[in-house]
Amino acid sequence: MWSYQAPLRDMQFVLEHWLDAPRAWRRSPAFEGLDLPLALQVLEEAGRFSQGVLAPLNGSGDRQGCRWTADRVSTPDGFADAYRAYVDGGWPALACAEALGGQGLPQLLDAALQEMLYASNHAWAMYTGIVHGAYLCLKTHGAPWLQERYLPDIVSGQALPTMCLTEPQAGSDVGLLRCRAAPQNDGSYHLHGNKLFISGGEHDLTGNILHLVLARLPGAPSGSRGISLFLVPKQLDTGQVNGVRCDGIEHKMGIKGSATCSLVFEGAQGWLIGEANRGLAAMFVMMNSARLHVGLQGLGHAEAAWQNAREYAAERRQMRAPLRPEGIAAQAADPISYHPAMRRVLLELRTTSEGLRAIGYWVAHLLDQAEHDPDPQARQPAEQLAQLLTPIIKAFFTEQGFRQASNALQVFGGYGYVTEFAIEQTLRDSRIAMIYEGSNEIQANDLLLRKVLGDEGRAFGLLLAQLRDEAGQGGEWVECAGFAVALGKLCGSLAAVVDDVRELSQEDSEYPYRVAGDFLQLCGVTLLALAWARAARVSRALPEDDPLRASKLQSAGFFFNYLPSRVAQHLAAIEGGRAALAFV
Repeated sequence: MWSYQAPLRDMQFVLEHWLDAPRAWRRSPAFEGLDLPLALQVLEEAGRFSQGVLAPLNGSGDRQGCRWTADRVSTPDGFADAYRAYVDGGWPALACAEALGGQGLPQLLDAALQEMLYASNHAWAMYTGIVHGAYLCLKTHGAPWLQERYLPDIVSGQALPTMCLTEPQAGSDVGLLRCRAAPQNDGSYHLHGNKLFISGGEHDLTGNILHLVLARLPGAPSGSRGISLFLVPKQLDTGQVNGVRCDGIEHKMGIKGSATCSLVFEGAQGWLIGEANRGLAAMFVMMNSARLHVGLQGLGHAEAAWQNAREYAAERRQMRAPLRPEGIAAQAADPISYHPAMRRVLLELRTTSEGLRAIGYWVAHLLDQAEHDPDPQARQPAEQLAQLLTPIIKAFFTEQGFRQASNALQVFGGYGYVTEFAIEQTLRDSRIAMIYEGSNEIQANDLLLRKVLGDEGRAFGLLLAQLRDEAGQGGEWVECAGFAVALGKLCGSLAAVVDDVRELSQEDSEYPYRVAGDFLQLCGVTLLALAWARAARVSRALPEDDPLRASKLQSAGFFFNYLPSRVAQHLAAIEGGRAALAFV
């Protein structure tokens, strides 16, 4: 009762019209061989893999889960075969450099691929989701010999990486970790300690697993300033099994097909990545990529929820609706999609998923521009914007993924609560994304305290400029003028909030922390407003008889009609946050 179809038509709209990505590709020597038809062919093949290979394993993987024994972890039936098909298709190498064996395609296309993987089978995609981040980390900070030895294995898919941060006493506060690394005479290190909540820490998809592990060197400073990063392979080149073992897997609420492992390092041999005691700087290259991918998980869940709720609402007949589409005769019972309450839910599902797609792909496109734009003066602003938007993508997208899955479950009524209809799995799977890779509360603090106030408004000013520019362009078209005015007002409200928070924080240092969550949500709503103001404007490039053109204008109208209540809620919460919180 659960299905998934890659939304290729809307993906094309975002690439071709919302982003005008082909024009940027033509300007960049890195993508000189890429055009829109080729990009769409890549996405079509990715959709075929996601729909035909991964989606059928989603429910069975959830029911079967992973199995642990003292010497191995087995993934659900079909997962290993799906991974071999993924490797044979060249998907791990999509956005990796051609000089390293990759295909050299934009991160924008990789973002679309990730959306499809997560929408079709979140648990399976957990094994591959960290690959690009590990590739970037090793490419940026690894010693030349480490890159030469291990990057080809990552790019080819012969080995899968993990990210080993969390310990029993060190979750959000990584500075409390105790895992230690002892230097050896041959230049390697022996690691001792425990890690938990390690996604893909052990599995049967690849023969080798490359653990990227945070640990302390002897005499290292306390806290986060004394952490180093190491590459610790499961299999050594001598053929020996390294001193790392899985001593259990977690039994979880969702993503049950993903092996979430506890790892024990018992003198495991590893090698330093980057500088000693600067492991977090190297790891953050990986984590920033991971946070974009986690945000795309939220998009994937919202899209899957929208598709399945739409199909069910069109088939389920209950009562007579007050109104029905023109030309539809009255029936004893109408599809529930005709009823106002359900129409509102379905429109929210559609506008949210399509709006998130535009913004998520924009951030991936900014990362491409930051690395490959032929104009050096354009690279830094693109990087600044991408860094500013990353915590919003991670937190707002994942919150929306869970919220929209819950809304979709409501469309199914009682059937949504039983496993046969599978929307309950989407709800369960989506919840973890709000927690891992830095909880959403931490993302909110990072956004307001570090990226906005701590940056003295430089990156935030770039975002305001983008919003004001779109508001100005939208005003040129009669049907978009109201959307542009609403966006302009929202931009003004957002700027005023930042000014107020900056002023009040001088007297009350805790105030920014109290309002950070609502500030991030306000930024997320503003980004959706940008998405829909621009979507309405650029939809004019579509033929008048194209249903997508009418759909975009309809969705924009819905969004801006229902927007004020959400904005007022967050503005009121930010104002109310002036009152100190009691201790409980």
